[in-house]
This record gives sequence, structure tokens and C-alpha cells, in this order.
Amino acid sequence: MNESISLNETRAPVPWIHTSNGNSSLELSSKLPTFVINPWDIMLCISGTIIACENAIVVAIIFYTPNLRTPMFVLIGSLATADLLAGVGLILNFVFQYVIQSETISLITVGFLVTSFTASVSSLLAITVDRYLSLYNALTYYSEKTILCIHMMLIITWGVSLCLGLLPVLGWNCLEDFSSCSIVRPLTKSNVTLLSASFFFIFILMLHLYIKICKIVCRHAHQIALQQHFLTASHYVATKKGVSTLAIILGTFGASWIPFAIYCVVGDSNYPAVYTYATLLPATYNSMINPIIYAYRNQEIQRSMWVLFCGCFQAKVSFRSRSPSDV
Repeated sequence: MNESISLNETRAPVPWIHTSNGNSSLELSSKLPTFVINPWDIMLCISGTIIACENAIVVAIIFYTPNLRTPMFVLIGSLATADLLAGVGLILNFVFQYVIQSETISLITVGFLVTSFTASVSSLLAITVDRYLSLYNALTYYSEKTILCIHMMLIITWGVSLCLGLLPVLGWNCLEDFSSCSIVRPLTKSNVTLLSASFFFIFILMLHLYIKICKIVCRHAHQIALQQHFLTASHYVATKKGVSTLAIILGTFGASWIPFAIYCVVGDSNYPAVYTYATLLPATYNSMINPIIYAYRNQEIQRSMWVLFCGCFQAKVSFRSRSPSDV
């Protein structure tokens, strides 16, 4: 029996319970079909709701705040938009899965989720590249060349994500050949393998860039300390804090997605669906954590949130402007 998850799969009712005691009223009530909702689907829907709410606030703040138009905030906005769409996709998937059963809707939902999560992961890579450029080319970071580079990264990010999302809609699916299904129907085994390979490629690039960032941060901190003719305790504290933050960022990203990416490659459609749910749910948590790491910790966004929710800015609250290189 095929146990893989279908992102829009018809849920069969619990078999009718027949009685043999002659009680016609009991027999009639026992024949009423009962539709069971998978608890894992409920958790995915709840996760999607939280993700959508968190990132909708970030998108609104960046959109309505003229000061947040620098390359860094444009990339954060791209990440928040991708995660917002992912959250909406999880909610729609739950609704369509239990209300409307259709192969067309199934393919559209799958394509929507693939596009959203791919754009989210790719936006994380773009933010990493931006942080590296802000440190490596600090003097020319705000030049037209950097802005052009950011725009090109956004075009590539969303263009590739949209193409990958359209693949199952355009025919690369297993609706006509169930033997080729992956752990997530209607995606084929080769399709999820491509997505997993893309993830590991992005993860390796991010790891490489963050190692370079760590080296640059440590070198800059050491040079500043030498200019002051002595190494203070704050020098080591600041360096350790920066490296720890980078480790948390990359560790959170890897811990969220690596289990699901590996299981997509080694898993089979005949395996119990609970394994897929158990690896997919933590992957969605990454979109829940992203706004906390990349947006809500930012001083400028905190300032805008005060204005948005309080209607005024309290002067006694001190905010320090952060640059993209702040980690």
C-alpha cells in the first residue's frame, strides 16, 4: 500500500460500523461516514498560519516604510514574501485536501509550495551573499553596481523558483505512473531528488560564505584592537558573539531542512507517511524562525514596528542603526 504524502489527497472515510442486534436506529447512525483529519495536517496548517502572520507583518513594515529601501531590506522583504506565500500555501493545502479533491488543484498547490519554499531558501543565500559583499567591499557597497547585483539575484531567485514550481504542473508528476511517485505525491522521485540536490548546493555555498564572513569579522576585530595597541576583553567577546550568531543562523537553517532533504533522496513512497511528516514539519519551522533572525532583530524594523503598533515613537527607547554586516 502506497503510504507517501499527497499534498492534496482524498481522505477516505472511516468504514461504516454495522450492528447485528436489530436496532435499526443504531444501525442507521452507525452508517454515517466519519472523515478523519490527520493530526499532522493540522500541525502543518497551524505552522502555516503562524508563518503567514509573522511574515505578513514584516512585508507590511518594509512596504510602507520609505526608509527601508536599501539592498539589505529588499532582500529581507524577498525572504518574508517567500515565507508568507509558503504559509498561505500550507493553509490552502489543508483546505483543499479536505474540502476539494482535484488533480488540477493538487498540482497547483504543489507548484505553489515548491515555488515558495525554493524562493525562501534562495533568498537566504542572497542575504548571505549581501552580507559577504558588505564586508568584503565595504567602501563600494552602496554603489550602483551593488544595487544591480541585488536586483539580478532577486530575478534569478524568483525566476528559478517559479520554473521549479511549474515543473509538476507542466507534466513532471506521477499522476499517471504511481510507481514513480516520491514520498510527496504528486512529485516524482527524480523531481524531489533535483530539489534536494539544489538545497545541498545552496547550503554548501552558504557554509562557504559564512566561513569567509567569520574570517573577515575576526580579522577586522583584530585590526581594530591592534590600532588601539592592545587586545581588550571586549574584542574577544565581540568576535565570539559574531561567530556564535553566524553558527546559530546556519545551524538553524541546516537543522530545519537537512533531515527532509536527505529523506527525499533515501525515502520511498512505500514507507510510512509519518516519516515524511516528521521531517517536513521541522522544515516549515525555518520559515517561522526566519523573520525572528533576519527581521525582528533589526533595529530599523523595530523602530518601524513601534510606529506601526504604537502610533508614535518613544524617544526614550534607544535604537542603533544596523548595517548589513551586523551579524
